[in-house]
Formats: sequence, structure tokens, C-alpha cells
Amino acid sequence: MASWSDIEQQAPELAARARDRLDAFVHKTLATVRRDGSPRISGSEAFYADGDLWFGSMWGAVKARDLQRDPRFALHSGSADPGAGWTGDAKVAGRAEEVTDPDRIAAVLGAKKHPDSMHLFRADITELVTVSLPDPPTHLLIESWHEGRGVTRLERK
Repeated sequence: MASWSDIEQQAPELAARARDRLDAFVHKTLATVRRDGSPRISGSEAFYADGDLWFGSMWGAVKARDLQRDPRFALHSGSADPGAGWTGDAKVAGRAEEVTDPDRIAAVLGAKKHPDSMHLFRADITELVTVSLPDPPTHLLIESWHEGRGVTRLERK
């Protein structure tokens, strides 16, 4: 699986567009897998450090327990309403690796404010997708990077 910096090296333009969209809103939607196999979505924040994409959770939260049991996740950027200047969105999928070493957590979070007890996950990425409207907006442009396949581009009318 790939780190964020791996994707930046393999697909720098796509990674930059995705990061712009992921950074446009503080809150993102994180999808995890419940014990019964059904999906769960939760609000989450994400950030970049040491060449990786990271997200955290309050201690004992159900999304953290989901990821501890089944590390598969999907993260969707926040998105403006279509009438409010929607320019696109980004999605990241892969597996989350929980980091529990306090020194590593402190190194990753640095000066960021954090509670004494929290869960911290590093994203191993298998898929990165952006969706946008070109100018003029005659179709949707879907660009994606998949592990082992590289970048693909699809136009949908």
C-alpha cells in the first residue's frame, strides 16, 4: 500500500488537486465497517505529517473500534453545495494502521493540540479519486490513482 508521499511521487498533479480538495474543509466523512459488515460514516478531521495522511478519533469511539477490527476505510472531502461554487471533491480509500506508541504520536502531532488519550491512524492508501467539473461544465471529470494501475481519467456526460 502507498503512503501519501508515494502518491505525490507517482501522480503529483492528481495528489495536489486531491489535497486542495481535502484541505478545503476541516470536516470530512470517514466510512468504516461495522461489526455486522454494514457501513458506518463519521465526521473526522485529517492532516498530513511525515509523508502520510493521518486521522484521529476520540478514545473508545465506535469508528476507532471499527478500524481496530477491520482497517478498511474511505475518506471523503467536505463539499460545497452545487449552487455555492462546487469545484469538486476527493476520496481516499485504503487501510488504517493505528499508531499507539506515545513518542510516535507526539512526533506526528507535534504542536497540534491533542487529548491525553486518543486513537491515531495512518492511512495506507489503495485508491485516490477526484471528481470535478471542467470549464465550461459540460461533463464530470473523474481522475483516479489505484495501487498497481496508476492514474486513469474518465469523462462522464
